[in-house]
Amino acid sequence: MEGTILSSSPQVARAWLRASSKQWTAVLREREEQVFLVLTLVIGALVGAAVVAFILLTERFGARLYPAGGMGLRRLLVPVAGSLGMGYLLYRYFPDARGSGVPQTKAALYAREGRISLATVIGKFFCTSATLASGIPLGREGPAVQVGAGIASVLGRWLGLRPERVKALLPVGASAAIAAAFNTPMAAVLFSLEEVVGDLHAPVLGSVVLASATSWAVLRLLLGNNPLFQVPQYQLLNPWELGIYAILGVAGGFVSVAFTKLLLWIRANFLKFPKKTEWFRPVAGGVLVGITGWFVPELLGVGYNHVGAALNGGMALKLMALLLVLKLVAVAICYGSGNAGGIFGPSLFLGAMLGGVAGNVANHFFPNTVGTPGAYALVGMGTAFAGIVRAPMTSVLMIFEITRDYAVIVPLMISNLVSFFISARLQPNPIYEALAHQDGIHLPKAESRQGKRRQVNDAMRPPTGVLRAEMTVQEALEKVTGSEFASWPVCDDNGVVGVVSLQQLNDAAREGSASRRLSELVDPDDFPHVHMDHPLHLALERMGSNQLDLLPVVSRANQHQLRAVVTLEDVLAHYGVEKEVGK
Repeated sequence: MEGTILSSSPQVARAWLRASSKQWTAVLREREEQVFLVLTLVIGALVGAAVVAFILLTERFGARLYPAGGMGLRRLLVPVAGSLGMGYLLYRYFPDARGSGVPQTKAALYAREGRISLATVIGKFFCTSATLASGIPLGREGPAVQVGAGIASVLGRWLGLRPERVKALLPVGASAAIAAAFNTPMAAVLFSLEEVVGDLHAPVLGSVVLASATSWAVLRLLLGNNPLFQVPQYQLLNPWELGIYAILGVAGGFVSVAFTKLLLWIRANFLKFPKKTEWFRPVAGGVLVGITGWFVPELLGVGYNHVGAALNGGMALKLMALLLVLKLVAVAICYGSGNAGGIFGPSLFLGAMLGGVAGNVANHFFPNTVGTPGAYALVGMGTAFAGIVRAPMTSVLMIFEITRDYAVIVPLMISNLVSFFISARLQPNPIYEALAHQDGIHLPKAESRQGKRRQVNDAMRPPTGVLRAEMTVQEALEKVTGSEFASWPVCDDNGVVGVVSLQQLNDAAREGSASRRLSELVDPDDFPHVHMDHPLHLALERMGSNQLDLLPVVSRANQHQLRAVVTLEDVLAHYGVEKEVGK
């Protein structure tokens, strides 16, 4: 009898789990909004605690590994060992934890149904903490965004929320991370909406605000009410000084473009190396940082203590100019080679050094008529952030929350606007979108993120009439005889590789190329296509410019993955003009 009871226990447990799952599903259907609200509070608290741990690990552990007065050999060996060890872990166990974290979060939001795995969250936290603690001069805020969004994603999926609700939780976690990382809850809300979602009127605004406030409260509870930087009060001494701040904006724009282009160029070249070299590529950054850190120890780590010195006028002009150049090159190589870390912190560091240099020069030529170098260093931080990250509104609000002083707002706005304008003109593709594109992920532009009506998703149909790339022109002509379309997608074993039209096939046959394969008529790296969230008018424009009546709808994560097709007939029908076409 005892054996019968034991054998029936697993069945009883499974039946109980099924019943509980059904009950929970019913609760979710009835009270999803209340569950989402409670989950927002939980996410804010957990992310706030995680960011506090981030701060303690990267700052205190790093101070023990390479103390300021320690041996120069330690400053050489620690970054090399850290980049080598973390490079192997990233390659072997946590491939999705490499890089900044912001483009990866946006990719999860727009191309992966809001999914960030628990392994990625753990790997991002551990590998970034160890990398930064070893002296690699990258930032912790970008990785914190991915960790925060990952915690939200894991909790949402564990509770069984619908995919749309899980995706809505990602900006909630991102906002909580920025609020705790910078001690700036308002700027965190704006960044989450301005950069991650791309829509200041997003329906998740309330949840984003709530999570940001909760995370900020946890930060204050654990670490106290200490601002990221201790800065004195600044003032504008002369209205003509605004012209100097505009010149700082020009310099900040060019520095932002130089940094972005250099980083993207270096990373593109590292990506050309064989896949098997991925685990030791980060050592390139570690060796550079170790050698330069031997002679210039101020280069090691995030460097916020040196930013604080520049803000308070405690750093020499030559040292700031040297750190500006060395940090720009070191960050570009460390990030491009594949180390874990972000560009938030480095952008603030570069801006502070640039502003400090500009402030010292201004004081040399116009003594007693301009503000202190620290004021220019502060404005420079926002200037570089606006030019590199392309979030000008966030940068203004962030610097204001750091200083809590209105006097710096007008110079900051002028400098930010100039920097943003120059950066956007000389580097049209923002850095996060460019990094994602290098990984084969096509993030949506602002207009497609905000356009909720008349998208390709509304008019597409399952793919039909697909032609194989190994078919000849003659075989394709025979297959499409009687087809209702005049264009067809071409696919091979890896997915869609192009589109051919009836006109192309007929022209090839007339020229005596009937035996040519279709793969010779298409370009797999550059073929007309659309994504599901593209506006329908863009599909019409691409059909017209390529003389096609059908376009493949492909995945943003892989442009060769055929999701559907959209036809001219379906687009016109969606606009309600099919009857006129029939006539």
